[in-house]
Amino acid sequence: MKKKTDSQGKLTRRGRHARTRMLVAVLAAGLAAGTAWGADLITVYRDALAYDAQFASAKASVEAGREKLPQGRAGLLPTIGLSGNTTWNDIDYTLRGTAGTSVKYNTNGWTATLSQPLFRWQNWLAYNQGELQVVQAEAQFGAARQDLIVRVAQAYFDVLLAQEALATTRAQKAAIGEQLEAAKRNFEVGTATITDTNEAQSRYDLAVAQEIAAESDLLVKHQALRQIVGKDHEFLKNLRANVLIGRPQPDNMDAWVETAESGNPSVLLSKAGLEIAALEAKKQRAGHYPTVDLVATRGRASQSATIVPIPGFGAIPGSDTDSTTVGVQLAIPIFSGGLVSSRDREAVSLREKAAADLDNARRSAALQARQSYLGVTSGLSQVKAYEAALISSQSSLDSNKLGYEVGVRINIDVLNAQGQLYDTRQKLAKARLDTLSAQLKLKAAAGNLTEDDLVAINALLE
Repeated sequence: MKKKTDSQGKLTRRGRHARTRMLVAVLAAGLAAGTAWGADLITVYRDALAYDAQFASAKASVEAGREKLPQGRAGLLPTIGLSGNTTWNDIDYTLRGTAGTSVKYNTNGWTATLSQPLFRWQNWLAYNQGELQVVQAEAQFGAARQDLIVRVAQAYFDVLLAQEALATTRAQKAAIGEQLEAAKRNFEVGTATITDTNEAQSRYDLAVAQEIAAESDLLVKHQALRQIVGKDHEFLKNLRANVLIGRPQPDNMDAWVETAESGNPSVLLSKAGLEIAALEAKKQRAGHYPTVDLVATRGRASQSATIVPIPGFGAIPGSDTDSTTVGVQLAIPIFSGGLVSSRDREAVSLREKAAADLDNARRSAALQARQSYLGVTSGLSQVKAYEAALISSQSSLDSNKLGYEVGVRINIDVLNAQGQLYDTRQKLAKARLDTLSAQLKLKAAAGNLTEDDLVAINALLE
């Protein structure tokens, strides 16, 4: 009779194990079904283009920066001004020996002035600075666009990882629940001790706490993504199962470092800054140079007729005077209290600072490229290792379950094997997402990250 009971118990445990596997499959299928119609990476990125405040600020900044060119050009073009005036005169005066008199009349006129710089060296340098300031603005905008791609992808991956953690935790809790039920039944029939039940119960309670934490973390990650895209995406498409991630091309760290030292947006920004600082030093030195301008004026002055109520004087008729002048003005600065010399020295020091900033930007870009390249290569190695570990963990769990059924393993062995399997599964998902993130950061360090790179990663989703 006991033998029959043991046999039935084994069959019952195998049935429960089968139900556990089915539950895990259902959870995974539910997650996949949800993400099948969920938003993908490109959709989220385009939402961010229209909503993200940092990127909106960058767009306004580049539009403002582009105006530096016409502002610099204005110093080379003529300036034209027009002025006019009209005055009503009411004069009271007294001639000795006569009564006081009053004279009223109007004067008015206008003047048009044209000034064309012929030689103002600082204006030419300011124009060249304007061209470089536009380059700076474009580099800043390029950096902002790349930063948006990285931020969107990272926030998207964080949500995927949080979804994976929650799904894994729920599946693990379900599996531990099945093991807890088995331990209770085995204790009731006398084939197991209360220790198995207590161990399973403690693991189940821990799984419940982990599930609550995972749910909270998923909400936090969703809110972080919402801050960038301005929408709530309840479901996001996940990576395909057994996805293959390619190695960086070119597969050479030195090549990436060399590209980063010349193409990184921070390097381009600092390089333009150095050239601007060098021109600024020349421009301040040009404060000692003379300036030559072509100046032309055209004007008219008019006065109305004046009646002088004095015996012997008649009406004084009005007058109109037209004038035209054309000439060249030469201005030679002699002394301005040492201001020009001080600004010259200041500009030289700022040029040296800009040179140091450029060196720092190149070194930082090289370091970023090295770190990102190593992040990709080590991530690919971790993915392979975790894929092998996942297979081994599944085999270990199956062996421990079988051993528990035949009595050569105890309940804690099965629980440990389950924990190792789910932990490995979660670490594998993280390694894959971290590797993809490192790929984007590597291209950003080199300065060639574009939307096409997101499209390539988006093709890995389902």
